[in-house]
Amino acid sequence: MSRTPNACLLCGAPLRYYEREREFECAVCHKHFPANADCENGHFVCDGCHEAQGVAVIREVCLSSCERNPVALMYSIMELPAIYMHGPEHHILVGAALLSAYRNSGGALDWPDALEEMIRRGQKVPGGTCGFWGCCGAAVSAGMFVSIAAGATPLSGEAWGLANRMTALALDRIGSLGGPRCCKRDSFTAVLAAIEFSKQHLGVRMEAPEQVTCSFFPENAQCLGRRCPYHPRSTKYVQ
Repeated sequence: MSRTPNACLLCGAPLRYYEREREFECAVCHKHFPANADCENGHFVCDGCHEAQGVAVIREVCLSSCERNPVALMYSIMELPAIYMHGPEHHILVGAALLSAYRNSGGALDWPDALEEMIRRGQKVPGGTCGFWGCCGAAVSAGMFVSIAAGATPLSGEAWGLANRMTALALDRIGSLGGPRCCKRDSFTAVLAAIEFSKQHLGVRMEAPEQVTCSFFPENAQCLGRRCPYHPRSTKYVQ
């Protein structure tokens, strides 16, 4: 499978989405799954096969990183071939980068068990949730970061509230930018929101970039262009 602009990982054809789930056979593992998308040539790749290489890379890099800036850490992982332009691996990547930078910034974690828990949770969030559930997986991943860092469970008090507030903050900022979806744009937005949230509510100050400039936009056929705050010619920076 290869990184092709917003297209099938097998043949490069554009993807097509369906409002109602259908059953598809994964062209890689040949198992059957309910899903909402395939390519124009009928290829379907399940979430597990889509993210398998990416998960291994995320685990390896985050375990060994000393980076205190989660955006920089996440960006370095995004540049690796195993991370595609779009895909459910971002639902793991956001929280994993945050947990790693949080730990490197003095946050108390049961490491590396915390990272493995993030991977387990993130793998349960399917691709396409941003459009079909109205809840972007990047925002959910940021909420998982806070849940793990604060030790939240469904029976927690303050920690329960913090995790939900983190997700809500990230969702609000992602939603305000509008669609179509972009896993890179949404991930940057969620992590930047989590950096602020961590400082204010968790007492851990992670490093933050002065500016995020995306280099992945040529791979996204639906890029917002100048309307995206991370595009190199964004109206936020270029008047």
